[in-house]
Amino acid sequence: MQINGIHHVTAISGPARRNLDFYGRVLGLRLVKKTVNFDDPGTYHLYYGDAAAAPGSILTFFPWEHAAPGRLGVGETQETVFRVPAAAIGYWAHRFVAQGVPHDAPVKRFGETVLAFRDPDGMRLALVGVSGIEAEAAWAGSDVPLEYAIRGFQGVSLLVADAAPTGAILSDVFGFHEIGRDDTLVRYRAEGAPFGDIVDLRVAGGFLPARQGAGSVHHIAFRAADDAAQDEMVRKLAENHGIRTTEQRDRNYFRSVYFREPGHVLFEIATDAPGFAVDEPAETLGHALKLPAGLESQRARIEAVLPALV
Repeated sequence: MQINGIHHVTAISGPARRNLDFYGRVLGLRLVKKTVNFDDPGTYHLYYGDAAAAPGSILTFFPWEHAAPGRLGVGETQETVFRVPAAAIGYWAHRFVAQGVPHDAPVKRFGETVLAFRDPDGMRLALVGVSGIEAEAAWAGSDVPLEYAIRGFQGVSLLVADAAPTGAILSDVFGFHEIGRDDTLVRYRAEGAPFGDIVDLRVAGGFLPARQGAGSVHHIAFRAADDAAQDEMVRKLAENHGIRTTEQRDRNYFRSVYFREPGHVLFEIATDAPGFAVDEPAETLGHALKLPAGLESQRARIEAVLPALV
């Protein structure tokens, strides 16, 4: 059965060790996969998520030690938003003070309390307090108490010059529909997704275009149950919107195609299968460096150039 929504978000960071400390220790996310950038195997590709490594909870990074800072602008993700229980916002505000995390005062957005903050590279993130999710499973392997722990994405906000063309892709291809507007913000939701079901389009005509770098989101991946579902999305893009995707690429844990949507944000369509437990047991995800078969013969050389994480 097809479940629509976000599959993962991939961003660019600075030093890998600092990235792991922030997302693993400060935010309490599970490191679910430690591998390399398949196109640049001298660089890690780190995946964080929930206890089950479920689609809709996965935030990944290409950490380059000396990456120059990015510049937020039109055609990029403005903010990546995680869900926490509504009563947890106070805990996180205190934790951010104690850990020296830059953050804003909580605000209301579509009736929910949102606490915006930034990671060490300046990436814009937020926590949204959601009622009724207290019983959802959370990762118990950090020092964040379970009752306050992050429970997957709510979604992302994208900076675009015009919301309508991007909204058409979200609705026709990815199964989202518009549910509300707030000033320059247009909200879309994918019904039936347990999390990762929100995309906000923030209209920002006249802003400078984005420049990729540390702190930038590289792309947003949307879920396809399998190859057939992905093929159907590719067909709709071509026939209804005149957009061609790349050829399918095997990322070991999912199979992907990529395209630029009309607002210039890089989108990916990623299959749910085979998942992150395909090459290591679910209970020990993220412990060992995993390489694709084509790079296994180069393991010694790759391990020699990767920076230490601890």
